[in-house]
Amino acid sequence: MEAFLQGIQIFSDFIFGHLVVMNLVFAIAIVFFQRRDPKSVWAWLLILYFIPVLGFIFYLLVGTDMHKKKMFRTKEIEDKLSNAIRRQETLLRCQELPDSYADMKDYGDLVLYHLQTSGAILTEDNDVRFIVDGREKFRLLMEDMKKARKSIHIQYYIIKDDEVFTAMREILLEKVREGVEVRILFDGMGGRFVRKKVWRELEAQGIETAEFFPPIFGKLNLRINYRNHRKIVVIDGKIGYVGGFNVAREYVGLDEKFGYWRDTHMRITGSSVSALQARFILDWNFAAKKRTLPFEKYMEEPDIRSGAHCPMQIVTSGPDSLVQSIRNTYLRLIHKAKHSIYIQTPYFIPDEAIMSALMIAVRSGVEVNIMIPCKPDHPFVYWATYSYVGELALQGANCYTYNNGFLHAKGIVVDELVLSYGTANMDIRSFSLNFEVNAIIYDREKAREMTEYFKEDLKYSRRITRDVYQGRSLLIRFKEQVSRLLSPVL
Repeated sequence: MEAFLQGIQIFSDFIFGHLVVMNLVFAIAIVFFQRRDPKSVWAWLLILYFIPVLGFIFYLLVGTDMHKKKMFRTKEIEDKLSNAIRRQETLLRCQELPDSYADMKDYGDLVLYHLQTSGAILTEDNDVRFIVDGREKFRLLMEDMKKARKSIHIQYYIIKDDEVFTAMREILLEKVREGVEVRILFDGMGGRFVRKKVWRELEAQGIETAEFFPPIFGKLNLRINYRNHRKIVVIDGKIGYVGGFNVAREYVGLDEKFGYWRDTHMRITGSSVSALQARFILDWNFAAKKRTLPFEKYMEEPDIRSGAHCPMQIVTSGPDSLVQSIRNTYLRLIHKAKHSIYIQTPYFIPDEAIMSALMIAVRSGVEVNIMIPCKPDHPFVYWATYSYVGELALQGANCYTYNNGFLHAKGIVVDELVLSYGTANMDIRSFSLNFEVNAIIYDREKAREMTEYFKEDLKYSRRITRDVYQGRSLLIRFKEQVSRLLSPVL
């Protein structure tokens, strides 16, 4: 025992005696081995300086992307193949958009950008229903699941083994007994709340499951980056759901910590459901390895008898993408705004380009409205968010905290003409580190409807005026400053 303690003492003496040299080596690794934004580099060096050695271990868990190309090589090839086909099929129709829709004339370049960079098809024969209440979302979803005849494909970031998942599971098991194919894809970190035993039991009863980046040591997932943050459900290839709600009791307002959960989800029918189905299959094939799905079997012809007409694109982004498609959508929409911008997001940590674009919009007379939660679920992220929002409030933007529970809706509406809502927050993590999916809707009626939801939320919100922000306490100022310094790595 004495020899063991002496060994620990010798080791600790060595570490503390060589901290300067070790920090120098780690700093060189951070600065020279990876191409990063300078702000991110300085943030990591700051962490390394104040938390020697442990700071570098944290960097390996959170910050490194040394193996990114290797991890996503197969997935990127699949994306390119499918995207090349989509471009050929829809290029001419997308070029006709400005002539077909007078209201959309200024957005033809955005349509073509997504067509050519991410293969996002513009489809017109869609019907979209916005859902802002969790109970309503799961009621509709379960009703549609009960009517399924061929397949139910489910993909969520967070699934918890509580009463919400129990109700869903009972329906899914019944559908399996009827011969419906059921698959559940969950993220390795967000799905840690469900025991492995439960997934094995579901597999034994006929439900196929797959885990995106599973943990290596039990429930301990050392890979914090590259999480699959998408929430997609596709039923029979004809009905699609996408948005911010995950599967857990807090999303239906049953968690006292958060209270009412204000989110935004979309129920979609029409050709855009095929894009959601394709995204599910790509993600499933990446995670399920040998149990891959053929595209041709599950790409159903849309039902266009309803006469619905809502032009939209399904846009995805992530660390496997060559461009930050959703981030670039937000940036382009902000630059194009002439009258108004409405933004809702639980996490607002913009990069310099988006922050500058919003500043320019405010100073150019555009009405900029931003709504964030009134309470944090991730403290550092929240106080960084509050600092950026406060900066815009000082410049004249209309900034609000939603006080009727927790705001989790994620999206933007511009000039009451175009909107983009889905799973992506307006922060650096959603822009480049997580897998996300948004719907861009080029429809005046739907944009106005979403604007009305924002205005309805104002009844339960508090304005962050110049006086309110400037009068914040020293403690809040300290939290903001620390969180703002760390914002490039949050």
